[in-house]
Amino acid sequence: MIDDAADWLRTKGTTQWNRPWPSREERDRRVYASLVNGESWILWDGAVAVATVSVTPEPDEYLWTDLERTEPAVYLHRLVLNRDYAGLWIGAQLLDWAAETARREHDARWIRIDVWSDNHALHRYYLERGFEWVRRSTAVPGYPAGALFQRDTRLVRPRPRARQDARAGRGTARDRLRREPSWIVLDMPERSNVS
Repeated sequence: MIDDAADWLRTKGTTQWNRPWPSREERDRRVYASLVNGESWILWDGAVAVATVSVTPEPDEYLWTDLERTEPAVYLHRLVLNRDYAGLWIGAQLLDWAAETARREHDARWIRIDVWSDNHALHRYYLERGFEWVRRSTAVPGYPAGALFQRDTRLVRPRPRARQDARAGRGTARDRLRREPSWIVLDMPERSNVS
């Protein structure tokens, strides 16, 4: 999913994921560690991976200040959406799920994310989802994701209706998802397609 997202991002005027940072091996090690540590969640539509996000209560000590690290927060990484499911507000639902889970399981006040610095469209996306700009971190030389955002976990944004797809009448699982995105129960993993 990350590689597919990187291909799509190359058409959007950002360097995000053009090159894995700092190397493919290191990125893959982080992804693997998140999976092994139970920090990564994948939303499935049958056998199709729809989206993923990694969630941890452990802050990056280089990005967040001493004071920020004392505040109850959960940190998000690698929120990635399968482009076939774009426009269905799945990313927004995952953000709300992460906020509710952070509040319920970690008594966290904030969900925080570090975003690729030159992906201004992604910055707008997070601002539209109720995040606030914290600052641009330069604490890690060369680190490309130094745009820091946070959102109060008590803020759950209403979700507008998803766009209609011209293929909606075909009756596939993806088409049902396009017509009825609310069937995804992100706050109840044992009853959903989140694993």
